[in-house]
Amino acid sequence: MAQRATDLRTTGLWSACYTSMTMRSFTIAAVIFGIFIQPLFCNEANLTQQVDRIFAAHNHANSPGCSLGVVRNGRFVYRKSYGAASLELGVPLSSDSVFYVGSVSKQFTAASIVLAAEQGFLSLDDDVRKYIPELPDYGHTITLRQMLYQTSGLRDFFDLLYFSGLDAAQFNSPGEILKLIERQKGLNNAPGDEWVYSNTNYFLLGIVLERAAKKTLAEFAAENIFRPLGMTHTRFYDDASVIVPGRVAAYDPGKNGNFLVDWSTTYAVVGGGGLMTTVDDLLKWDNNFYANRLGKGTLVKELETPGILTHGRQSAYAMGLFLGSYRGLPTVEHNGALFGYRADILRFPDQKFTAVCLCNVSDAGPEGLSRKVADVFLKDDMQPDTGARPATEGHFSDPAAFAGRYLDPRTHVMYSFTAADDNLLGWGGVLRRRNANQFYDLFGDVITFERSEGVMKATLNIHGEMYFSGTRLSELPWSEAVLKTFAGIYRSPELEGAIQLSLEQGHLLLKNRTLPPIKLTPIASDEFDAGGGFAIVFDRDERGKISGLKVFAPAARGIAFQRDN
Repeated sequence: MAQRATDLRTTGLWSACYTSMTMRSFTIAAVIFGIFIQPLFCNEANLTQQVDRIFAAHNHANSPGCSLGVVRNGRFVYRKSYGAASLELGVPLSSDSVFYVGSVSKQFTAASIVLAAEQGFLSLDDDVRKYIPELPDYGHTITLRQMLYQTSGLRDFFDLLYFSGLDAAQFNSPGEILKLIERQKGLNNAPGDEWVYSNTNYFLLGIVLERAAKKTLAEFAAENIFRPLGMTHTRFYDDASVIVPGRVAAYDPGKNGNFLVDWSTTYAVVGGGGLMTTVDDLLKWDNNFYANRLGKGTLVKELETPGILTHGRQSAYAMGLFLGSYRGLPTVEHNGALFGYRADILRFPDQKFTAVCLCNVSDAGPEGLSRKVADVFLKDDMQPDTGARPATEGHFSDPAAFAGRYLDPRTHVMYSFTAADDNLLGWGGVLRRRNANQFYDLFGDVITFERSEGVMKATLNIHGEMYFSGTRLSELPWSEAVLKTFAGIYRSPELEGAIQLSLEQGHLLLKNRTLPPIKLTPIASDEFDAGGGFAIVFDRDERGKISGLKVFAPAARGIAFQRDN
């Protein structure tokens, strides 16, 4: 539902008018039917133009779009919606439109677990098998705290579903998902050793809460979070038969400026996602990070405390929240994505400033939009945008020097970079330049490119931990005779399914249930790129004959398939 992917980044503007208004009270004027709020004594037209320019692509009645809320010192200083909630009905978006927010839900699941621990229903250091004994014994204790911090090693069930050839919108039974998790024979990593984002952690935490507190996650969160804070339009959607007033549809871009509906009215799996909420309600949630009204007073500190890995290294992930920085300012954030819904809450705690951006079209990129909004409002607090700095002269001045595909042999993760218009692009966005051979990724962490012994290498460190280390790949023009040796049927008891590999028109194709055929691209010896972050690594027996394969995804490593003889 959301990882180190998505879109992001910059623009800049604004200054003195906002600084002055924070030093005295101001009058709020509501215009455009109460959807848009801003200070009367500032240059309203200039501010409106700057923010409207950011959302120009979505500011059309015949397009889905985004609802934006900008919070400073506990109140909206800007609130406006762009585009349609329903193209079929011609209903515009507003600040009380109800969005599915995907992985933004995780902080609410984490809060529920922390509050349940305060009430004595469980301990954060309990073994998850105390509550879900059906899970395999992997030879390690997996604690609820490790699950909250995404260090448990449990494979992500969305990746498992995808490579099972199943549609998440249809495979939506919590019981069936639990059975799929129970069949997994391996972990991504030893618990506590590594941070690997996995929706399985938070899905299982919802089950733990229900078994420990004898209340569903939806019931517990409503009683302990939503009602106390007055979040009257927020719920965990765990019953697909419930009608949600004000719920918006979601869309994908189609051809010729048209849109395709991409929303599920049957998907009701909660924990890792499942929250429905509004911009107006999220103001109340944001305020609680300063007022700390819930529980016994420890909730906010627990949620914002970063995880510590086994070897003492600090993670960039807290409990359902990413801890980072943007242009020199500390940030607390989480995004969300499922179906055509996209969401982001970006908080600058030192400035008591938050941008809430909820969208109902899959290409919106709210993380980037939130940052551009922050550029407008916090310009005077931020370090200069290094992306605007001229490139250093010399060999590394041309971003094309770094373009290509890089493979990490440990995790089998591959990153791809392209160059266009004197920019380096990755993960669907322009990467800001830090210096001659370093760029910021979409979350503000630094990617370093270095040439060693004639080979280009890319490394990404996050909070002192080596997250990615890969070398640039060369093309592998394999013959059809070689490719044909990989063809066959491969079965996985962990997924209860089979995949077929066949040679067609000079390409090795993967077919898997309802998935469209996937063209496999050779990237290393016995290793192929299957797209979408998936890699396939073939196993050979003692005679050198291909005996099986393993599938590697960023959040589901080493899923085993055996070859039919």
